[in-house]
Amino acid sequence: MADYTPMDLPDRSQLSDEESLSRCYDYLRFIQRRHSVRDFADTPVPKEVIETAIRAAGTAPSGANHQPWHFVCVTDPDKKRQIRLAAETEERAFYDGKAGAEWLNDLKPLGTDANKSFLEVAPWLIAIFIERKGQDNAGNKRKNYYMPESVGIATGFLINALHAAGLATLTHTPSPMQFLSDILQRPTTERPFLLLVVGHAAEQAQVPSAAKAKKALEQISTFF
Repeated sequence: MADYTPMDLPDRSQLSDEESLSRCYDYLRFIQRRHSVRDFADTPVPKEVIETAIRAAGTAPSGANHQPWHFVCVTDPDKKRQIRLAAETEERAFYDGKAGAEWLNDLKPLGTDANKSFLEVAPWLIAIFIERKGQDNAGNKRKNYYMPESVGIATGFLINALHAAGLATLTHTPSPMQFLSDILQRPTTERPFLLLVVGHAAEQAQVPSAAKAKKALEQISTFF
């Protein structure tokens, strides 16, 4: 006898073509207002907002539905200080030549440097980890699949949810990021994927014009 897989009906939104297009345009206008910032206010953000955004991220699709992600949410000043010091050590090496001339030249229009004060100023840091191996409900080890792809999608959901909450974000990826595993005491079955800085943009925050230049539809898509 063939195995039987219980099935649930999907949630459906039956829209007309006109409604679909209208909603797409509304979403486009909404997401076009999302910008990475590097100047954050120290205004507190309630823990429940972060929790709810992570719950939204947890709905993302993943390989075999293994959900190979873990979000470590940091608001403790001492932990944030440790993360900043470790990140700036890697960033100084990066800007002192490790990145190479071409990469550094490409970064000039964005005005970035090795100073990462936002890592202490912003009220929340969310360190996102890839679970290389997971556990089933019985506690048995199991293999995870399409891990970077799955965690990348979940991170996109998270950024979107935080933007919907009126918060600013910055994706920060110092290389290497092993210091995050050490500081946050994560198991060897996980590896750092990305550090997300979260809070309200400071009054003086500005977005480089170069960062607002996005490729045209014709450059990023092909239709057959």
